[in-house]
Amino acid sequence: MLLDVADLNVVFDTPDGQIDAVRGIDFSLAAGQALGIVGESGSGKSQSVLALMGLLASNAHVSGSARLAGERGQPLELLGAAPRVLNRVRGARIAMIFQDPMTALNPHLRIVTQMTEVLTRHRGLGRSAARREAVAMLEAVRIPDAARRIRYYPHQFSGGMRQRVMIAMSLACEPDILVADEPTTALDVTVQADILELIDAMRARTNTALILITHDLGVVAGHTEQVLVMRAGQVVERGNVDEVFAAPAHDYTRALLAAVPRLETPHARPRIDQAG
Repeated sequence: MLLDVADLNVVFDTPDGQIDAVRGIDFSLAAGQALGIVGESGSGKSQSVLALMGLLASNAHVSGSARLAGERGQPLELLGAAPRVLNRVRGARIAMIFQDPMTALNPHLRIVTQMTEVLTRHRGLGRSAARREAVAMLEAVRIPDAARRIRYYPHQFSGGMRQRVMIAMSLACEPDILVADEPTTALDVTVQADILELIDAMRARTNTALILITHDLGVVAGHTEQVLVMRAGQVVERGNVDEVFAAPAHDYTRALLAAVPRLETPHARPRIDQAG
């Protein structure tokens, strides 16, 4: 197994007392597998994966275990790992696409600087080789005229193009795991579909496992094989996507599915009275 998470708990200290954001989460992820984590805002989806990557706020306390398969057979415990260890893991073995690429990308640095930093730090490439690889990655995510546009600043790209840059950066080192945290929330519907198809295509090429965090059940159904349904910091249901969606066992899952608009839902046609 690539990743084993057991009894993951996240507690935040606040002026009003402690908040249990994540309570006793367990899941496993195999190489190349796609796992969806779904639930309403505040259910603990994002905090769970941020805990694995050591990216929580300073007032957070994490307990439990998250063991990443070691490159030499020895599992690496992520929770409580030293910053220098996590710095080697982040980007190289676990990469993340954040919800808002405008805040994830440094607005003061050109795209070329941000992309080549990943490649020089984690793959040891020289400046020229890193630039060539960065251009190739932008071309792979279908950014036109990549050799010229790599010198753009983030604000010179549209929202969809910024998200493509984030995908290119995330997959540049061919990580074992890609975490996508609401990767299409700020995009229009047609761009959403394009971005998700792009993630699927890039993953297929590299056999990267995926943790997809979303509140959109349709996205989970179309792009993952396993699903965790979270509510109030806990997993209330888990299993194969097709089985969970076909026969949900928990009332909350049934309520989420019932809230999804359906094209086949009957609607009364407006009555038109015709004279004569």
